[in-house]
Amino acid sequence: MRGDVVRVQWALGGIALVALIGGCTSSSDDAKTAPVAPASPPAWTEPAAYSYVLARGCDAATPTGRYQVDVKSGAVAASKRLDATSVKPSDGDEADLGPATGDTGEEIEAFTLKELLEMAQTAADDGGQVTKAFDNADGHPVKVTIDVGSGPECWNVSDYKL
Repeated sequence: MRGDVVRVQWALGGIALVALIGGCTSSSDDAKTAPVAPASPPAWTEPAAYSYVLARGCDAATPTGRYQVDVKSGAVAASKRLDATSVKPSDGDEADLGPATGDTGEEIEAFTLKELLEMAQTAADDGGQVTKAFDNADGHPVKVTIDVGSGPECWNVSDYKL
């Protein structure tokens, strides 16, 4: 009877050893599996008509300007500044007091998203530092940063609609 107990103990020990070695082999195989890279956005082709909001400035909380841009047939059909303040000067005041907000409020000529990407490519070709981010769902640009040596200029795209 004692011999049977010893054989069972040896058998259980052998099974445990095989399981332990098998577990090590399995984790070794797992280590060889390459990590899955995040999916890259699809290539974007400019549609014939779309609209978007363009925010200029690297601080998204306080952009230099925000514009609603409508594109039709590959060209800007309409552009409206969204953050402009309209202040009417008092009667009889002929002096130019400048913008009511105290900043320059520089106006820009709005552009299509294709033109934004072309502008970034031109800056990169000329040696500027350019970063671009794209929407993972359809590939349209969501942010372009261009630095040609005088500090970065940022363009953020939101509310993109076909």
